[in-house]
Amino acid sequence: VQLQASGGGLVQAGGSLRLSCAASGRTFSSYAMGWFRQAPGKEREFVSSITRNGGNTYYADSVKGRFTMSRDNAKNTVYLQMNSLKPEDTAVYYCAAGQTYSKSDYEYNYWGQGTQVTVSS
Repeated sequence: VQLQASGGGLVQAGGSLRLSCAASGRTFSSYAMGWFRQAPGKEREFVSSITRNGGNTYYADSVKGRFTMSRDNAKNTVYLQMNSLKPEDTAVYYCAAGQTYSKSDYEYNYWGQGTQVTVSS
C-alpha cells in the first residue's frame, strides 16, 4: 500500500490543523494505521493509532484530549484532527500502515512521506 500524507502547515499556538493520509490499493481496511512525528534532533515518536475498523483509537499522553484520529475506509483515508496546538507539536508527521495498532514504529510496514507541521508561539 502507498500512503500520501497532507494537510500540514504553519499555525499559531492554540490553532488547529487536520492531517490526511490517503492510501492506494484495495486492502486499506485490512491495515491498522498510525501517526508518528519527528521533531528536529529527536527520535520519531508515536502520536496515535487506530484499529482496522476504526472502532478503537490510541493516543500518546502528550496529545490526548487535543488530537483525534479517525478513518474512512470507503475513501481509503485516515485523518488526524489536531486542536489546541502547541509549539512542541512542531514536527514532521508521518502516517503508517501495519498489522497492529502498535505504538512501536517497527510494527508498521508502510510509511507516507511526511508532512511538516509548524506551530508558532
